Amino acid sequence: MDLHPFASRVSSDRQQRELELVRENGELSPHQLHAVLDVSMETVRRDLRVLESQGLIRRSYGRIAPVESGAFETSLSMRRSINPQEKARLASAVVSKLGEAQIIYIDEGYTEELIAQRLPSDRRLAVVTPALHVATMLAAKPNLQVMILGGRVRGNTMGVVDAWAVEMLRRLNFDLAIIGANGVTLEHGMTTPDPAVAAVKAAAIERSARRIFVGAHHKFGNRTFVTFAQPNDFELIITGQELSAYWTNQLVAASLPLLRV
Repeated sequence: MDLHPFASRVSSDRQQRELELVRENGELSPHQLHAVLDVSMETVRRDLRVLESQGLIRRSYGRIAPVESGAFETSLSMRRSINPQEKARLASAVVSKLGEAQIIYIDEGYTEELIAQRLPSDRRLAVVTPALHVATMLAAKPNLQVMILGGRVRGNTMGVVDAWAVEMLRRLNFDLAIIGANGVTLEHGMTTPDPAVAAVKAAAIERSARRIFVGAHHKFGNRTFVTFAQPNDFELIITGQELSAYWTNQLVAASLPLLRV
């Protein structure tokens, strides 16, 4: 009788360690967890089912990724390791949809960094961004006028937030806003873990004539802390071919403009 509480505690500790490893690395396989923890594959699979049922991880194509929430958000370096090939396709697709836009808002995030890398060099553009790494990368390009928002810098994403950033946005007008999110559902819309980030995103959306949402397939079905927009606020939702049939059907049934690349 004394063994059962102890076994439960050990199992909980192991699952916590597995969650920590996934969050520290951004993306892992069950075999990597098996090797690190020296437990059976069946034990790993059982633990992953528990963690997934609790909404803490997501399994897709043999990989495990952390699910963001109000208590946890991935860092920029971690985002670079999650679905990088898909994000590269998304970035190219977004740039192909710029149209005649001359004043562009580019959100913070790794996919947005890839979009910035692919901006055309044969036309003049004005780019506004809250992302320090994006502004630094673009500043040297002679055809671009680059403006960065002022405010507090979030160390994990290198994005600028808070009242100064929102107030600055309220004075600007954009032809196109390119926006990302940490989670997307039909019930709760586009969400992010940080209220300060949500306020910046909402202000950029409000000041833009056109809006494109871009997000890798694993964002769909996730709900984080703060809603900043609804899917029908965007002229186009761009995601990867990896998006599940369930979510594809849900978005199409809601008459949302979806592009899978």
